[in-house]
Amino acid sequence: MSVSMLKMYISFGGMALLLLAIGLIILSRYKLKGFLAGIVSVLAYLSLMIGGIIILYIVFSGPTG
Repeated sequence: MSVSMLKMYISFGGMALLLLAIGLIILSRYKLKGFLAGIVSVLAYLSLMIGGIIILYIVFSGPTG
């Protein structure tokens, strides 16, 4: 597998984490209450940060030939 394909799959994982974060934030704000909402919210913001770091790494690592 080439480096370009590997970066593409890693970026798909980052985008999936960002989409998961959106869903979990909406779930925790509008559907859940109390302690469970806090746990889901923490998971959502962790996945948001990890997904953002992955995307930033892929973007700033430069082009591959």
